Amino acid sequence: MKIFCIGWNYPRHNMEMNRVERPSEPTLFMKPDTALLRENKPFFLPHFSNQLEHEVEVVVRIDRVGRNIDARFARRYYSHVALGIDFTARDLQNHCKQIGAPWEIAKAFDNSAAISEFVPLDELGGDVQNLEFLLRKNGVIQQKGNTSEMVFPVDEMIAYISRFFTFRVGDLIYTGTPAGVSALKIGDRLAGELQGRGMFDIEVK
Repeated sequence: MKIFCIGWNYPRHNMEMNRVERPSEPTLFMKPDTALLRENKPFFLPHFSNQLEHEVEVVVRIDRVGRNIDARFARRYYSHVALGIDFTARDLQNHCKQIGAPWEIAKAFDNSAAISEFVPLDELGGDVQNLEFLLRKNGVIQQKGNTSEMVFPVDEMIAYISRFFTFRVGDLIYTGTPAGVSALKIGDRLAGELQGRGMFDIEVK
């Protein structure tokens, strides 16, 4: 199983990160399967970061094998979505960017990809580009977005990724985060909702 992640995919988040130019193509990075954090298990702050932040994201699961997929046919390759968190060691990421290094140590470490149970897209209205989602931090809405705000829609992501990688059944795509990312501390509680449905509730330890 491969975990694909798309960065810089929500304009307001890009602005809060001081990135004003619109990406010309998806910013793609990957996580290993050891990054997955399932079943509302607690997230333990890693010792190697002093600025660990949350990024709530809609996650698409691939249903079919495919490569070089045209965006017109991408909808045939998924039917379920989940809600996840891309945990990010922002201090490490900033250091990596300063020295021109890859982001893996800041994005792909163990348990850095929280994931809820998957839900059939048809139960959520059927349109992957019209999903409301949010993250509550300690009961207060911290991030809120709609997939209609994406710079690169899901079908375009699939077309782009499949130019370089063969999709297999069970591969995941983390589709980007809206504005509102913030640093975490021990004792924080992160609860996510998708189309008004509770999806995860994770304690930070």
